Amino acid sequence: MGTEKRERQKANRAAKVAAQEAAEAKARRVKAIRNVVLFGIGIIVVALILGLTACGSTKDGTATSDNGENTATSASTSGTDDPGTPTSSGSGSDSVSYGDGACPPDEAGGQPVIDFTDAPKLCIDPSRTYTATFTTNLGEFEVELDTDRTPLTTNNFVVLARYGYFDGTDLFRTELSSGIIQGGSPHTQSNTDEGPGYTIPDEALPFSAEDYGPGALAMARTSAPDSGSAQFFLLAGDGGRYLGDPDSLGPDAGSYVVFGRTVRGLEVLEAIAALDDGTGRPSTAVTIESVVITES
Repeated sequence: MGTEKRERQKANRAAKVAAQEAAEAKARRVKAIRNVVLFGIGIIVVALILGLTACGSTKDGTATSDNGENTATSASTSGTDDPGTPTSSGSGSDSVSYGDGACPPDEAGGQPVIDFTDAPKLCIDPSRTYTATFTTNLGEFEVELDTDRTPLTTNNFVVLARYGYFDGTDLFRTELSSGIIQGGSPHTQSNTDEGPGYTIPDEALPFSAEDYGPGALAMARTSAPDSGSAQFFLLAGDGGRYLGDPDSLGPDAGSYVVFGRTVRGLEVLEAIAALDDGTGRPSTAVTIESVVITES
């Protein structure tokens, strides 16, 4: 009997040792699996951080100069760059909002107003047709404004015109090759003008090469999105179609808001563009005597 008891005790001790060894082996496996999982999570977190950092970085900051060559530049904080390759904001007419600025008086007259504290509220009736008649020292031309696709931009231009903002200003840039004619700078008569004191959102982007055809009226702006305010440019010929051509400008094509089309006096624009003497300015001063808005 004693021998059997000792055998049973030995067997029990052996079983306990085996159980303990099994438990320790299991613990080692769990620890190893946990370490692998934690290592994997660490890799994923690092990858996410690197990805977010890459998404938040800017592009190389290159822009296209007037002649289409790449030039290193940064986004301007004041003034309005000549049309080149600004960054598209992707905004559309459904996503923009008007300001709180007052509408102009019903009766025209008085001194032009060129400084404002806010972008204008909605002052036009988008269901109506608005036409801007430009009278210059070299002739007259008429532009029908687009209240359908670009009501906010049209509203801004109409309000400024009715305040006399453009009266007596120069068309300070002329470029025969592209047909670009730029103006809208009562403070400096140049593209360095900081505008009326506010900016408006880009609207209805992108525009196509077809939109930048002869007679188009579009907003000028800096290389930053949503930076247009008052400066504009007209196109006297087909040379400006590159502004909407992805092969020429890549993803920046179509970034200038086209908000009107010349319906009378295109020959005046052609004559103004022909004043280009290679300096980017007209050889003879071109003055906007008035911009008169009519609606129907």
